[in-house]
Amino acid sequence: MSYTVTNTGVITFTQEMLEVKIFQTREEMGKEAAIDVSETIQQLLGGKDEINMIFAAAPSQSDFIKELIADRRISWEKINAFHMDEYIGLEKDAPQGFGNFLRKRIFEKVPFKSVHYINGQAEDISAECMRYAGLLERYPVDIVCLGIGENGHIAFNDPSVADFNDPSAVKVVELEMACRQQQVNEKLFSGIDRVPTHAITVTIPALLRAKYMFCMVPAGNKAKAVYHTLNKDITEECPATILRTKKGAVLYLDKESSSLLEKKNHTEVK
Repeated sequence: MSYTVTNTGVITFTQEMLEVKIFQTREEMGKEAAIDVSETIQQLLGGKDEINMIFAAAPSQSDFIKELIADRRISWEKINAFHMDEYIGLEKDAPQGFGNFLRKRIFEKVPFKSVHYINGQAEDISAECMRYAGLLERYPVDIVCLGIGENGHIAFNDPSVADFNDPSAVKVVELEMACRQQQVNEKLFSGIDRVPTHAITVTIPALLRAKYMFCMVPAGNKAKAVYHTLNKDITEECPATILRTKKGAVLYLDKESSSLLEKKNHTEVK
């Protein structure tokens, strides 16, 4: 594998079709990712009146989101926003709810044309999945901003439920223990018994329909997942490996999350 190192210390390389960028800090990572997403938004809006974006809700996205909402070049009023997953059965106002997480950090901070929430409290969860799938069909996704879980999941497509050929766009999933424990480790819940066992998620094929995917993965707890994403066979055993088949996908890492990757053979670029 051939690496390129810029004069600012950013390491870049490609793995199959996936572009990878490694930064020294998560703050630098978030800033660069936000610049790339902003420029892609502007490019897309140069050719059509509005675009559609899906956002992930997780601490790993915080640096990126902070930088993105500070970018005054973005015409938010031309963007329809979605999120990619939601717990089933949490209280409506629970801060751990992904819709609530994004509402607080971005959805209410900039003037989107529309914001579409997944309702994890719906009486008929199957109907809610169909409703949200219908919205994604009505508003074809242009950009997905996502992360990767410690078990390699994207959205809430854990290895046990991930399907690269999923016929559904939105579905109910049972969360793996590793996925639920991550939520405790990141201090989002006080104990494993507090973490919901099921969720609604946008499926992998629905995410891959986007023209562009920007994946932000900082911190040392993601180092194994990053290594597996870039080195394991492309199978549902590590759902994030599918990103290597996606043209227009970029993976952003920091020093900690990339710590298991070899970075020996590189070319300096001034």
